[in-house]
Amino acid sequence: MNILVTGGAGFIGGHYARGLLDGRHPGFEDVRVTVLDKLTYAGTLANLPMDHPRLTFVRGDVCDEELLLGLLPGHDAVVHFAAESHVDRSLVAPSGFVRTNVAGTQTLLHCCLAAGVAKVVHVSTDEVYGTIERGSWREDHLLEPNSPYAASKAAADMMARAAFRTHGLDVSITRCSNNYGSHQFAEKVIPLFVTSLLDGRDVPLYGDGRNVREWLHVEDHCRAVQLVLERGRAGEIYNVGGGVELTNMELTAKLLDLCGADWSRVRAVPDRKGHDLRYSVDSTKIREELGFTPRIAFDTGLAEVVRWYGDNREWWDTREERMADAR
Repeated sequence: MNILVTGGAGFIGGHYARGLLDGRHPGFEDVRVTVLDKLTYAGTLANLPMDHPRLTFVRGDVCDEELLLGLLPGHDAVVHFAAESHVDRSLVAPSGFVRTNVAGTQTLLHCCLAAGVAKVVHVSTDEVYGTIERGSWREDHLLEPNSPYAASKAAADMMARAAFRTHGLDVSITRCSNNYGSHQFAEKVIPLFVTSLLDGRDVPLYGDGRNVREWLHVEDHCRAVQLVLERGRAGEIYNVGGGVELTNMELTAKLLDLCGADWSRVRAVPDRKGHDLRYSVDSTKIREELGFTPRIAFDTGLAEVVRWYGDNREWWDTREERMADAR
């Protein structure tokens, strides 16, 4: 079996590709993996076992139709992680998000149809729903994205739906809560706080710190994506949540404790424009239909993440240069 993983040199895509190559998914131990990645600032070959005999790496853009039409034939499935994903950057440079997330997804879907790809999983985000004061979003909830990033992902979801409804492409959509884990670029809150604290730097806390996020370990997310690839229904959406909700203040307290720091290292910064108050997904559908249950307890997983960044400084120590390149 041949699987194409877009964005497979990034954080979540890299975990998923390594999981396939490590034989973590029964029945897929011999799968051949092609990773397509543009290697922007957040993607790195250090996230991949480049000498693995079942891995083929292609540096390229999901917007490149000619490349995709030549690459896709012979692949049985595509798992689409490639995306611009940093909300703060989308506020000041939204056009890149529209290009990659919307046009790139549409180009990929079009080429999958042309190549006769049997199954596509489009990996999306809970941010397409907007913000919710109480309760949790079901998959049929109205989409009310509040940032350019979230709006671009919502548009990509609609492109996937259209490919199913119009052309019959077997595509499923996943919408996950906030991911955490190793190998995450240090623009996101957990790796930013951990690497800054380990370097003796202060960390920025938006507003009053009361914004709530639901957290999901990246390895649990990858297991959910694999279940959707194997048994997800065409045209269906599956929420994937970790079931752990924390305010940013509560998360900061945990990270300070794990890094041996105190609140003197935290500086308040003005809140982000349009900052969503709370995210929470109802994962009943994927649990009941596909048997998904998160396995990694948040406190255990978070402690392991802090240890990983402490033990792998060479992976992230050049982040300032990479962040400068991103800006």
